[in-house]
Amino acid sequence: MPSQDEVAHLSGWIGRSEEHSELLGAELVARFRATFDIETPTDGALPMLLHLCLAQPVTPTAALAADGHPAKGGFLPPVPLPTRMWAGGAFTFHAPLHVGAQIRRLSRIEAVTVKQGRSGELCFVTVRHEIESDGQPAITEQQDIVYRAANTGSGAAPAAPVAASGGAVVQRRRITPSEPLLFRYSALTFNAHRIHYDHPYATGTEGYSGLVVHGPIQATLLCQYAADLAGAPPARFSFRSTAPILGTAPFELCADLGAGCARLWTERPGGGAAMLAEAEW
Repeated sequence: MPSQDEVAHLSGWIGRSEEHSELLGAELVARFRATFDIETPTDGALPMLLHLCLAQPVTPTAALAADGHPAKGGFLPPVPLPTRMWAGGAFTFHAPLHVGAQIRRLSRIEAVTVKQGRSGELCFVTVRHEIESDGQPAITEQQDIVYRAANTGSGAAPAAPVAASGGAVVQRRRITPSEPLLFRYSALTFNAHRIHYDHPYATGTEGYSGLVVHGPIQATLLCQYAADLAGAPPARFSFRSTAPILGTAPFELCADLGAGCARLWTERPGGGAAMLAEAEW
């Protein structure tokens, strides 16, 4: 548990910011579609959450920590807990992205909060990203990062139960993750976190029973599924991770559609939700 002095020190990171930019090229879009097996639509619309692959920090390999993340204490605060995960996020879409646009991501630390969770002490860091396309607002994103103690077993927290609305028809799509999918997505996002592609590290060092399916992969699949079902991209999308999906066993995308909104979740093998999400149009 961080001491009061440590918490005060970590709070000094609130307000810290960084900026990155990148030209949105057709090659990246093609690689993204190939990674997720997405066909190019007739209208040429870009895939949902493609922006997570754009304007990411470029950290030298020598500056990475043992887990593959950038060493603590740069843009993100030096939280004295060993395990870092993406706990959730929220997106507001202002305008679509276009191939050839200059993408600018301005990131700012909004909050640092220490809590007591089921598995022990947790530290949440909230980051706000403003994504611009050719100087115009395109996406506002809130990213919630959680730091916690090391795993002491399979690393698989109990999945959350999900109850469908009364009389609702739940739509489902089966997804079979694979090691190439996890590796390719790590490459697209320049994310070297070893739990997603290094099986001996994920199981032997971090205590998982298999490779961890990225939270952003699940969010991308759910957001695109919502757009496919509704026939239009959502104006807002939010998600919260409740448990990891481990290994390469099939899982399901699930959606309960309402008027102008949808509840969505990923259902783990054996039942229970790994990620809960909401979409609004």
